[in-house]
Amino acid sequence: MAGGSAALRAAVSSKYCLFAHAVIFAWYVFTLDANCAIARSGLHPGARAYGGRWKYLTFINLVMQTVFFGLCVLNDLIRAAFPGKSSISAFLVSAQDFLFTVLAFPIGTFVFTSFWSIYSYDRELVFPKVLDDIIPTWLNHAMHTVILPLLLVQMFLQHHKHPSRSTGILTLALFMALYLAWVLWVHHVSGIWVYPIMAHLSPVGLVVFLGVSSLSMAPIYLLGEKLSRVVWGSTVCSLKANQKKKKKK
Repeated sequence: MAGGSAALRAAVSSKYCLFAHAVIFAWYVFTLDANCAIARSGLHPGARAYGGRWKYLTFINLVMQTVFFGLCVLNDLIRAAFPGKSSISAFLVSAQDFLFTVLAFPIGTFVFTSFWSIYSYDRELVFPKVLDDIIPTWLNHAMHTVILPLLLVQMFLQHHKHPSRSTGILTLALFMALYLAWVLWVHHVSGIWVYPIMAHLSPVGLVVFLGVSSLSMAPIYLLGEKLSRVVWGSTVCSLKANQKKKKKK
């Protein structure tokens, strides 16, 4: 009876995850399409400039979240079609864990906190009022607000194993270094700054701004670790204890 009950709970949990992941994935596909439609219309001045939408961390994050939740849906479908252990499913779980813990959660949280922090101080530094006639309010919130609640939903929905702290932080630092190099290259080639705030800073101020932005990623990564332990700590410990008991038997 106990084994059957556990199997039933697992099946219900899998169906719930598939439903939740499918809804979130569909939302991101819809949001991404709306974002690209604005770029295709030629109304967004930044999208017409060198680098297009790909010079904005918000857009890169949007693509990243779409890929991540698409990966979740794919793995849920494989698990439903092939119950039990599967080498493909194991690989996808590892990819999910790494993408979520190292990139999706930290980058998504950074986009949320940095955008709204600067916006509350002076919106012209990050999202000029002229963009209100180009980017609908719902799309602005879809790109800069909804991302964090959805990441928290995923954190409560599934447990994700973090890599070693050094691996996680170094990978995240490499990503940020590449992105900052891209931002500087865009300025070098086109003479424009990706974000309006950069045009208002002195060379020293710019170095401080970029440095603080990069260094803030490490605390966000550690926050993800902490939240995961708070949400899943006791559950993971119980699972490990049960596994040890089974091995002894």
